Amino acid sequence: MNTTKIEIEVFNQKGEKVAKKDLPEAIFGVEVKKNLIHQALKLQLANIRNPIAHTQTKGEVRGGGRKPFRQKGTGNARQGSTRNPHMKGGGVAFGPRNVRNFTLQMPKQQRRKALFMALSVKAADGKIFGLDQYTDEAKTKTAVNMMKKMPITRNVLFVMDEKNPTFQRASNNLSNAKTILVGYLNIRDLQKYDSLCFIGNSIEKAQDIFLKKSN
Repeated sequence: MNTTKIEIEVFNQKGEKVAKKDLPEAIFGVEVKKNLIHQALKLQLANIRNPIAHTQTKGEVRGGGRKPFRQKGTGNARQGSTRNPHMKGGGVAFGPRNVRNFTLQMPKQQRRKALFMALSVKAADGKIFGLDQYTDEAKTKTAVNMMKKMPITRNVLFVMDEKNPTFQRASNNLSNAKTILVGYLNIRDLQKYDSLCFIGNSIEKAQDIFLKKSN
C-alpha cells in the first residue's frame, strides 16, 4: 500500500486552525474514473427505489361478470366484459406495477473503488477539512455559528468516528448539513454535499474499515 499522504487543515469549534492531518493516498488519492462513480451512484439509487405506482389488470378489477350488451343486433362491436382495458372503469393493459424489481448488482471491490474515487475528487478540489471535536451544547444556533467560521461554501457532510448525540441534535435541523458515521460513507451523499468534514479520529477509522485485508 502506498504511504504517500495528502494534507488537510483541522479546525476547532471556534473556527481556528489548530493542526494539519494527512489523508492516506490509498483512499483519497486514487485515479478517478467518472464512469465507475456514475455506475455506483446508479446502483445506490436503484437499490433504494421503492415502486409505489400500481395499476390493476383486467383480471384484478372488480366486476364485469356479464356482457355489457347483447352480442348481436346493436350495431356495435361485440364486448365480453366492462373490465376490458378500452372500456371506462376497466383494467390497465401496460400500466406500472409495484412488484417490479429495480435492484442492480456490482462487485464489492468496484463499489469500494468508486467510493475512494469520489473521496479523491473531494480531496483534489480542496473540499475536505477536519474538526478536532465537538463538545458544545446541543443547539442548532451553536452549530450554525461554528459552521460560519469554517470553509463551507454551500453545504457540508459531517463524518463522525462514533456517535455524538450532542452534535447530531445540534445539526439535525440544518438544511445544508448532514451527519453520518464514517462506516456509512456513500456515493450519493458525496455527490450531494459540497464540503466534507471529518470529526475526531474518523479518518483513522476510515482506514480501519476500508483498508482491512478481510474487507
